[in-house]
Amino acid sequence: MNLILFGGPGAGKGTQTGSLIETYHIPAIATGDMLRAQRRAESGLGEQVKGYMDRGELVPDTLMIDIIRTRLQEPDARNGFILDGFPRTVAQAEALDAMLDQLGRRVDAVIYLRVSRQVLIDRLSHRYCCRTCGAVYTFTPQQARDLPRCTADGGELYQRPDDRPEIVAHRIDVFITHTAPLIDY
Repeated sequence: MNLILFGGPGAGKGTQTGSLIETYHIPAIATGDMLRAQRRAESGLGEQVKGYMDRGELVPDTLMIDIIRTRLQEPDARNGFILDGFPRTVAQAEALDAMLDQLGRRVDAVIYLRVSRQVLIDRLSHRYCCRTCGAVYTFTPQQARDLPRCTADGGELYQRPDDRPEIVAHRIDVFITHTAPLIDY
């Protein structure tokens, strides 16, 4: 089964992906996680995408299409996948269709998580992540003053640079401008 999870930043794509992985036993391909891992590794790709991500902008289509093309050809994705964070533009959707056609595959379902702008802002401005394992937590401003450690591995919790309020608002605007048109695709 080949699935796409679609929704604004903070809509719950990662959370829903976890349930789908357990049900269908197929890998999640979360482009945001892949790009953040490249940044942490200080790879050439990580350096290329850093500025875009810090500003809450989309990574260029050509780069994202190459990343997805490579990932879809890995052995674990041959029996299906869950795409989280791709496609984000009509050009990416068209490229994905062409890629899957070449591989003799198709998208079986697209799941759109519709969440209001205010809920997205509230979720992201209170989201914290573990530096070591990536676990995600939500804290009120009062709780965030004295952040606990990750319950999974004791790692330090931090707020991602792109979850700052001014960047969150921009990310939502980018979603509305570039990604929301995919609803009709």
